[in-house]
Amino acid sequence: MSKKKADQKVIHSIKGFDRDLKCRGFAYEIGKTFTHVGAVEVCGSGFHACTTDAHPLSVFEYYAPGVSRYCEVVQTGPFSTNDDVKICSAKITIGVELSISELTKRAIEWVFARAKKEKNLEHATGDYGAASATGSRGAASATGDYGAASATDYCGAASATGAKSTAMACGYGGRVSAAKGNALFALERDNNWNIVSTASGIAGKDGIKPDTFYRCKGGKLVEVE
Repeated sequence: MSKKKADQKVIHSIKGFDRDLKCRGFAYEIGKTFTHVGAVEVCGSGFHACTTDAHPLSVFEYYAPGVSRYCEVVQTGPFSTNDDVKICSAKITIGVELSISELTKRAIEWVFARAKKEKNLEHATGDYGAASATGSRGAASATGDYGAASATDYCGAASATGAKSTAMACGYGGRVSAAKGNALFALERDNNWNIVSTASGIAGKDGIKPDTFYRCKGGKLVEVE
């Protein structure tokens, strides 16, 4: 059963669309506000999006990466919702478009903000765990659900094997690996550690193999031999 929220509240959300910026056949435009006339009912009528209180990659459950587009949106009531992820509103304003890289970075920040502290930060096993490897050739692993693994130094390796998790490598020559459905994000740096390019993706999508290490090269994830 859906539940209603206060009309006066303003909710910041992430909305998915097809490649033509349509959702359920309705055409949207960036920078414009749209108003629904009639009853607002989640999974029924109104404007749907995923609240930013939820994991940023939750939107992938409704619009898959590679064939979709994503935007920040602002919703105002009346509202209707039946869970902690999807919310339906009477009015919606379409904000800036978000890349997969931006969504991945937000996912990592979201997990770290909620992470449980563990004695060994290089290996996080619990849900919402965060593992960070800062030393040269360090390895970080996140095995719990909604985990985040981050490798920041020279030739570091980050792997995310728990469900709905993320792996990030932002040092020189960093590597990332993830289980199917998890997000990967990596940087390419030159010999002076200047950022040359970035790459991101979802394991199991667009040719990216699950449980396989990748580096960023030329703005793409390239399999490590």
